Amino acid sequence: MRRILMLVENLPSPFDRRVWQEATTLTANGYGVAIICPTGKGYEQHYELIEGIHIYRYRLPMEAEGALGYLIEYSSALFHMFRLAFKVRRQHGFDAIHACNPPDLLFLVGVFFKRLFGTRFVFDHHDINPELYEAKFGRRGMLWKLMVWLERATFRAADVSIATNESYKKIAIERGGMDPERVFVVRSGPKLDRLKILPAVDALKQGRRYLVGYVGVMGQQEGLEYLLQAAVHIVKTLHRSDVHFGLVGGGTSLEDLKRQAAQLGVAEYVTFTGRVPDQQMLEMLNTADVCVNPDIANEMNDKSTMNKIMEYMALGKPIVQFDLTEGRFSAREASLYAKRNDAIDMAEKIIHLLDHPDERETMGRFGRQRVESELQWTFEEPKLLKAYATLFDDKSA
Repeated sequence: MRRILMLVENLPSPFDRRVWQEATTLTANGYGVAIICPTGKGYEQHYELIEGIHIYRYRLPMEAEGALGYLIEYSSALFHMFRLAFKVRRQHGFDAIHACNPPDLLFLVGVFFKRLFGTRFVFDHHDINPELYEAKFGRRGMLWKLMVWLERATFRAADVSIATNESYKKIAIERGGMDPERVFVVRSGPKLDRLKILPAVDALKQGRRYLVGYVGVMGQQEGLEYLLQAAVHIVKTLHRSDVHFGLVGGGTSLEDLKRQAAQLGVAEYVTFTGRVPDQQMLEMLNTADVCVNPDIANEMNDKSTMNKIMEYMALGKPIVQFDLTEGRFSAREASLYAKRNDAIDMAEKIIHLLDHPDERETMGRFGRQRVESELQWTFEEPKLLKAYATLFDDKSA
């Protein structure tokens, strides 16, 4: 039996849905899997065995903001990954390390075990960090050049690379110098047995007629300030007191966003739940009349596939988002596309959908059918298994 060690830095398992879907797929197909990841709310145990997968968690000192914060966080994470990798090797062994960025430092663990023990290395490319750095800090400099170097070093170390979409595959080949035959697109398709269509919970609308739903990270790149500005336009300019906003998720910007909502005078129209269990997330999204993706239009978001879009589609919800390449590829006719970074246009399109229920129904039905027929995880599983067959040069893997 081939044994895989998965490395994750930014989310705990099984909360990280992409990682968990990959891990359970590998386990179901005869691989032994262990995961090293951070602790998190609801995932505080340092070791668990779930569905045959060994999960080893480490505690991070902080959730990073700023250069010093990231240095402390990533240094701590690497220390724990090396420490726990040796523990996993002693107790279970592993033939390959499957590293999920960010950050693009996990190749250090992969290269160490590759050179010392002949372990194979898989890079699961979740974020394009040079673009992320530029989006966060608005400039290119020495740190941006370091990000490019680390990314290239990661690709050079990888025996196989997994991309979340064709844009990322192109980066792996052109910027990373990888052999196209060793780059596999495995999209983060939703699992329909998890994303269940449930009855609406009217109490979540806070006495209003409509609910606009969002699920995702509360961070700088998610564009939630645009969504709050859209709420201001809807409530104060259009005088629509019949719309409530339900925002699900945690992150470093959560408290700042709450303060912004209060300063803008729309706090009573916005519910911030923080990070919640799946059941509460599903209740909010199933109750929503329209779902939104306000991700900022920049190079990173334009090339990235956002899980939230396909989750909205799986639940049959019409979407409003800014016009981004991969967002449009995923949603197609399930979404209206606002002008890039234009909060007013986003607000107008939200109101258009709220006032046209037939259009909402048609869009939601299209999205659900697209997930069922093309995008759900069952269509991605063979691609993941093919990547591993290539990794081990074993067509029967």
